[in-house]
Parts: sequence; C-alpha cells; structure tokens
Amino acid sequence: MKRKITLKHIARELEVSISTVSKALKNSEEISRDTKEKIQAFAKLYNYKPNNIAISLKNKRTKNIGLIIPDIIHHFFTTVFRGVEKYANMRGYNVIACISDESFDKEVINMEMLANGSIDGFIMALSAETQLKNDFNHLKEVTEQGIPLVLFDRITDEINCDKVIINDEEAAYQAVVKLIKDGRRKIALITTESYFNVSEKRSQGYFRALREHQIAVDENLVLRLPYQYEEEQQSAEFFASREIDAVLCVNEIFAIKCMRHAKKNGYSIPEDISFIGFTDGILSKYSTPRLTAVAQHGEKMGEVAAQLLIDKIESEVDEEEETFKTEILEATLVERESTIN
Repeated sequence: MKRKITLKHIARELEVSISTVSKALKNSEEISRDTKEKIQAFAKLYNYKPNNIAISLKNKRTKNIGLIIPDIIHHFFTTVFRGVEKYANMRGYNVIACISDESFDKEVINMEMLANGSIDGFIMALSAETQLKNDFNHLKEVTEQGIPLVLFDRITDEINCDKVIINDEEAAYQAVVKLIKDGRRKIALITTESYFNVSEKRSQGYFRALREHQIAVDENLVLRLPYQYEEEQQSAEFFASREIDAVLCVNEIFAIKCMRHAKKNGYSIPEDISFIGFTDGILSKYSTPRLTAVAQHGEKMGEVAAQLLIDKIESEVDEEEETFKTEILEATLVERESTIN
C-alpha cells in the first residue's frame, strides 16, 4: 500500500515549492506544461488525494476556534480560556473548549473531533501524557493539513507553530533571589517530573540562582511530585525530616499543600519558612497566610494566543513564506504574607 502523501511530500520529492505543486494540480496556466505533467504524474502514482478539510478551512471559515487545555483544576488554565474567549469574541470568533484531562488519548480524540471542519484553528497546552510520551504526531498531522496551531505554556520545539510562554526560568530565578535577599539559605524546590517543560525551566532558574549566590545545591532539598498530586505522604515526610527555611513551588496547589505540612511540623510562616508558588490564582489570594506568587498572566497569554491564531487564519501569506514566532510574556512576583517583605 502506498503511503498517504501531502503537498509538502510532493514538493520535497520534486524539489519545487508547495505553491507550484498546488497550482499544477489545479492545472494552472502559471505553471509550465512539463512541470504540470511531472507533478500530476507523481501525484497519480502515489494516489494523492486533496485534503477536503484543509481546503474547506482555507476557502470557508467557520469562525470557530478549538481550545484544548489539560485541566480546569489549575486556575491558570481558566484564566487563559477567559483571555482566548475575550479576544476571539472581539474579532467575531467563537471558542469551542475541550479538556484533555492530562491524557494523550483524550488530546488526540479532541483534536480529531474538532479537525473535521468545525474549527479554523487550534490553541492548546500539551497534556502530561503527551509530554511524557514525547509523541507529537497528531500535532504534525494537523499542521500538515494546513490547520493553524498555537501552543501556549506547555510547548514543544518539535512542532513549527506560533507559541506563547512566560519567562519561566528567569521568573524562578528572581523568586529565589528574593528569598536569598531575605536571608534564606536552605531553600527547597517542590517540582514535577522533568518531562514538563515549564517545571524543568523553573527548576533551572532555581539552580542558577543558588549557584550565582554561592549557595551549595542540595539535592535532598528537591522534591519531585507527580503532577496529579493526590497522595501526600511523600511531602509530609519531606518537611518532617529536613531543615528548610524557604520553598519555591512550581504551582500554587503544591505550595498550599506544602504550607499545610510545614505548619503541622511546627514551622511558622514566614518567620521560620517562606513560600513562593507559581500561578497567583484564587488559592494564593485566600490561603492562610496569603501566598507570595509568580503571576503568569494567563488572561494576557490567552489574548496573545488568540491574536496569533486569528491573524494566521486570516493571513493570505503563501505556505512557503509562512513564519512562526514565540511570544514571551514577563511574569510578575506578587508579594504577600508567606514571605518576609
């Protein structure tokens, strides 16, 4: 059985542009007879079939955007959704939202369901399982069909598309520097498995801050927890068996749960131990004490992602000339009662 090929495959094999292939298959007078015959013969040999979904998306917009987020537990993703919808509605687009629930299979199913002609493009953050598997074929298939894609927060360099992130490493670095300036020296890191690109960058910022301030890196002060953090024995033992005077957490749920364990073990916050977490969601604002947090500006991220996607949808640029950008937003440290001001 001959493999399914795309315009890109034909262009690469015959060393011509995608635009030339497209025009030749439409029998355009702009293309020479010899070139048309060569391209048409190659397409027939490999049983090339035009992608009707991609064609319909190019020729007739649905004015719908597909948004896929990993979960709705984390406040950050709900704020991104709000930003996407706010901007999309302003430009006359609707948003169809799906939740992958950190599942690779659900992410693939959601994309297949929406890529049937019901949306003009995708905005998404990768699920935990997708990053763990390091399998992005479903994303490649969508982009090869000509469906625009914007990744935010959890991204991969393996896919050529527009992306929106925050300066994760620098934000973590500045958070740890704040703790060091407060006189803290035994600073712990509560993070996830390293396959999460955002957690890994935040970890890099933590280690860099320690090194640059001549504080020895102690691996015993680094706790890696499953992203779906349910069983708490591991973190309870962590605070019971170590001398710690500050903690950086890669998300606010980790921070709130770990503050509880620290208090159970006799720590006073922030006198004995300080806490900083990422997100700055509802939990950060109403915890006791209120959490000093790295604000990720989810609503702004959603607006930027929606603008990138809609601009791409409405662009008339030829595929050969298409370029992609990565927008990096500046995170902000919001100081509250869990650190010394």
